[in-house]
Amino acid sequence: MVWEIGVADIFEEVDEEVRRDRLDKLWQQYGKYLIVALVLIVGGTAASVGWREYRAMRQREFSDQFQAAAVLAEEGKTVDAVEALGRLSGDATAGYAMLARFREAAVRAGAGDADAAIAIYEALATDDGLDQVYRDLATLLAVMHQVDTGEADALSQRLEPLAADGSAWRHTARELLAALALKSGDRTRARKEFTRLANDLQAPRGARARAAEMLRALGG
Repeated sequence: MVWEIGVADIFEEVDEEVRRDRLDKLWQQYGKYLIVALVLIVGGTAASVGWREYRAMRQREFSDQFQAAAVLAEEGKTVDAVEALGRLSGDATAGYAMLARFREAAVRAGAGDADAAIAIYEALATDDGLDQVYRDLATLLAVMHQVDTGEADALSQRLEPLAADGSAWRHTARELLAALALKSGDRTRARKEFTRLANDLQAPRGARARAAEMLRALGG
């Protein structure tokens, strides 16, 4: 029994030596590649975390800049607000850049520069880099600022797709269509659009109330 145990121990020691020898050879052959792989994994993880933190920091900076520009606009400092928003639209990530452009247009319109506002809205409306819903919003706002000065039929054609069922902006588009119909003297079309809006339970309460009031004024 003692002999059997001794032989077993010897075999275990030999087997361990063989495994150690194999590991040494494997390490000599592949060790440097393993180190490189570990460095890449650790470095990649660190870079990923660092990039996320950097992006979060930049997003906070863009948010602060946007809020600061909005305060300037509210304080009536139009020139400063426009300059700040212009810088933001050029430097910020896509979301804040788009918001800055919309806000700049609103600031310019509020300051009486409708032409500059319309130009910005038209540029947004044709920007393939934006989601369609925002391009449609830009079209809607461009038309809204031209109701009194633009050609009614041409503006109405631009609004038609936005007034379709399922459009995010259909209620405002229909109200504008009715206003343009009145401008061109088409009271029948105006009544149709106001009726559709007044009867739409999904429309905002204010829009429905205005439509109902206009229908009373039109006698229908």
